[in-house]
Amino acid sequence: MDLSWMAWTTPTALFFVVIACLVMGMGIWEFFRPGGQVRRGLLGISTTRGDRLFISLLGSGYICLAWLGILTISPEWSLLACLAFSVLVFRYC
Repeated sequence: MDLSWMAWTTPTALFFVVIACLVMGMGIWEFFRPGGQVRRGLLGISTTRGDRLFISLLGSGYICLAWLGILTISPEWSLLACLAFSVLVFRYC
């Protein structure tokens, strides 16, 4: 039995499971502590926790796509770039 297809499907499935867990976690957090503080960051727009999560997920998707299209380094390293981007978005945005 050839299981080479699992080399691509397992990381992809894990990627979407993590995104689903982040969105569910944010929903639970919002249920128990509604509102959150609205901040005006470097982008010049007022953002809430959910907005910052959306910006970080969207930006992380573009980072991963650019990483695959431009760099020849292992794509696992793009996850560190995505994590750093998310930390910056939640801290300064």
